[in-house]
Amino acid sequence: MRDPTLPPFTRGDERRYIAALVITVSLFFLWGMANNLNDILIAQFRKAFTLSDFGTSFVQQVFYFGYFVLAVPASMVVRRFGYKAAIVTGLTLYGIGALLFYPAAQASVYQLFLLALFVIAAGLAFLETSANPLMTELGDPSTAARRLNWAQAANPLGAITGILVGRFFILSGIEHDERALAAMDASARTAFYRTEVQAVAGPYVWIAVIVLAFAIAAAFVAFPKGAAEADDTPTGGRFLDVFRHPRLIGAVVAQFFYVGAQVGLWSYTIRYAQANAGFSERAGADALFVSLVLFATGRFIGTGLMARLAPVRLLAAFATVSLVLATIAGTIGGTLGLYALVAASFFMSIQFPTIFAIGIEKLGTLRRAGASLIVMAIIGGAGLTALMGLISDRTSITHAMLVPALSFIVVLAFAITSDRSLAKTG
Repeated sequence: MRDPTLPPFTRGDERRYIAALVITVSLFFLWGMANNLNDILIAQFRKAFTLSDFGTSFVQQVFYFGYFVLAVPASMVVRRFGYKAAIVTGLTLYGIGALLFYPAAQASVYQLFLLALFVIAAGLAFLETSANPLMTELGDPSTAARRLNWAQAANPLGAITGILVGRFFILSGIEHDERALAAMDASARTAFYRTEVQAVAGPYVWIAVIVLAFAIAAAFVAFPKGAAEADDTPTGGRFLDVFRHPRLIGAVVAQFFYVGAQVGLWSYTIRYAQANAGFSERAGADALFVSLVLFATGRFIGTGLMARLAPVRLLAAFATVSLVLATIAGTIGGTLGLYALVAASFFMSIQFPTIFAIGIEKLGTLRRAGASLIVMAIIGGAGLTALMGLISDRTSITHAMLVPALSFIVVLAFAITSDRSLAKTG
């Protein structure tokens, strides 16, 4: 049965909003590219600025803190001004943040790169807070999880593009050990570090040009207004009302741990491959590339399976396999551990959008407030990645993979409790 708080969406709307839908699906691609370029930056900055694993984790800490801080303001912009304003704002911030990589590279200051990443993340908070609920509103609520998964299929394609850009245009393949660096004279060593820092500027400037072009295009395209105008109903305007929905709160907790697991696994895949399989940084990037191909494949296959299996039960199955594979990576290590780590990406594929769709199901006019709360949970990518960096510095990168393993237990628990809840409510 259709949620009466959502506006009807007809075939005429599909024709009218075709350009908006194309742009919206493109957003999933664009933020996937930004998210996974961070995994390349971690490897590059570790070398260019001689950082520890915990030191490199600030890339993700700052990035996902930006999501956390801007998610609710983004929701307010969507509610007050609509999808279009939020999407244009998000793309503009994304483009500005990418442009800031150029002065950061000229100054060769790590903290300036972190500032640029924060601005990019602020833009992505607007995009995710807009695009995810928009896709769930455009059609039958009973197929919202499947529809969002199809739209999210563009996300791993963007992630793969980001890894390819990083592998071929950022990572140099030059890896000097401490002895080789010590043997260099000061000017040669400085030149090496500066070259590695400068490598990140060009790709990000081009990304900025593309993203700002999308912002201009979005400004001239009609977007659905959605359910924002319904906020004058008795249940519509109170953000605190979302805390009365236990399934939403469960989704927020599950998303915190899921995003932490995903970001942590991918952030340290290159490092894990170097430590466990003796890979070079570029070979490690290839392992990450395979992970993302599996992730994209899993998204398409998993979404197709949702036509026959309940999304919440598929979530439980995928979380279980992810838990087993992450445990192998965190305990056995070696080449087998790397294979398990890479394979886990296939089963992570449907988890984010499925948790999201289950969490905001039947929220009505609170849907966008609930969406912003789930987007805030992306801060898990900062907290758990930092924890993994600390564990890696004090023990090993292998043992750090037990953090994602524990995270998948939380996702599995959410899937089981949600399955029972949905069975009771029909």
